[in-house]
Amino acid sequence: MPPTPQQGFSAPTIVIGAGPHGLAAAALLRRSGIAAVILERSHRVGASWAQRYDHLRLHTTPGTSSLPGLSVPRQAGPWVSRDDYVRYLERYVAHHRLDVRVATPVQRIERAEPASGAQWLVHSSDGPVATGAVVVATGRCHTPDVPDWPGRSTFTGTLLHSAHYRSPAPYRGRDVLVVGAGNSGTEIAGVLAGAGAGAERVRIAVRTPPNILPRSSARWHAVGRLTEALPLAWRDRTSLLMQRLAVPDLTSRGLPRPRTGLYTRNAREGVNPVLDHGFVDAVRSGRVEPVAAVQAFDGPDVILADRTRLRPDTVIAATGYRSNLHGLVRSLGVLDEAGQPLAVGARTHPEAARLYFAGYTNPLTGVLRQAGIEARAITDALRRETARAPVL
Repeated sequence: MPPTPQQGFSAPTIVIGAGPHGLAAAALLRRSGIAAVILERSHRVGASWAQRYDHLRLHTTPGTSSLPGLSVPRQAGPWVSRDDYVRYLERYVAHHRLDVRVATPVQRIERAEPASGAQWLVHSSDGPVATGAVVVATGRCHTPDVPDWPGRSTFTGTLLHSAHYRSPAPYRGRDVLVVGAGNSGTEIAGVLAGAGAGAERVRIAVRTPPNILPRSSARWHAVGRLTEALPLAWRDRTSLLMQRLAVPDLTSRGLPRPRTGLYTRNAREGVNPVLDHGFVDAVRSGRVEPVAAVQAFDGPDVILADRTRLRPDTVIAATGYRSNLHGLVRSLGVLDEAGQPLAVGARTHPEAARLYFAGYTNPLTGVLRQAGIEARAITDALRRETARAPVL
């Protein structure tokens, strides 16, 4: 890797974050003749992927998981593993000769003084960096989010976020409650309940019944792209019918069918459907028991919304992440009330020219595919800006 930045160094463009969105943006900027330096807080490329659970596999096929300019190798198989994808990201850096400065966390971004000739001043652990443009690509899944349940601090069992779960081995013979029925929660619950895998008993707390589809993501993401222009209500009805035909009714097992279509849930909440990795069979067989949502903790007990009390050894909160951008952009006025960027991709806030945010949407057509789309759009926008007013 290149040496770490020195005090006062400058660059035409700074990309914050060496995940897929940051790498794709830097690669296309470099291809367009715009030099970019990537600042990464961890000690490696793709750190957020490397830290996920051992049995993680992508929900998109290699074709829709590849970044611009380099394909995921066929040897990775139809469902790319965590380790194979991290290796792919490392090869991507070498292939595009990207300038990545690891172990260089960024504390904040502020406007540069007009007389400096720079647009932004990026404050990193190695000093301020003057730059003409910034691409923030720290991602939606930056900081694990555990709800502040009443009595949480009194829980005498083990409580951890799914970000800190690695494998089923430590939970062999344990009573485990997984909270959250998204892709991570359902996959973790299914693996924990696998034959000889680990937990003696596995329950999953469900607040909203998920939209579940078979693990045919190649077909599913293609359908998502083809139907984008159709009315939302029509797409919802079609998706609910698809689920009825492809997924058995689990109501008798405590998991009723969803009433809200997956397109509406994605539009309102940014939630994607669950792709079945064996979770459905685990529920049908009773190896995974759906229960009501978690309401509170009371010493060794977990209190559910239906007033049931459970006493699990371990609670794994698959409750999502926060982008955690407030400290980074502080008072620039570019975030909404929920802390999400007001403008993403090639769009910028009117008061923050050349400050781009990549990787803050969760489209049904695939997050990794979106990395390339946003990288191209940002590159085109910055190239037009550069043509009008050259930057550093």
